[in-house]
Amino acid sequence: MNYNGRKFVSIENTDNGEVSSETLFEYKQEGNIISATYSGGEIIKGFLIGIVKEDGCLEFRYNHVNIKNEIRGGKCTSTPKILPDGRIRLYENWKWLDDKETEGNSIIEEVVENNT
Repeated sequence: MNYNGRKFVSIENTDNGEVSSETLFEYKQEGNIISATYSGGEIIKGFLIGIVKEDGCLEFRYNHVNIKNEIRGGKCTSTPKILPDGRIRLYENWKWLDDKETEGNSIIEEVVENNT
């Protein structure tokens, strides 16, 4: 599975998450290394980096600055599902790496831009 050049938005998130439907993720992949930038909604600017496993699952760390000017970060594992139209949906289990270490779940889904 190749994530290079794909864009995703959140379609579901637990209350303790900061990603919303206004957050756009732009993925890049080189070999098995995955990276992305993200912003929108409560997030001013964010980055993630990790690996793509042989089964297409992702394991990564993320850091961002939110609209409160807080630096937040955590770790995440994502499991892909190919939708009937060929887009990718990622089921994510994440954990903040701060003093509370709360956990959550989110779903992000690939968006396809029309070039018409």
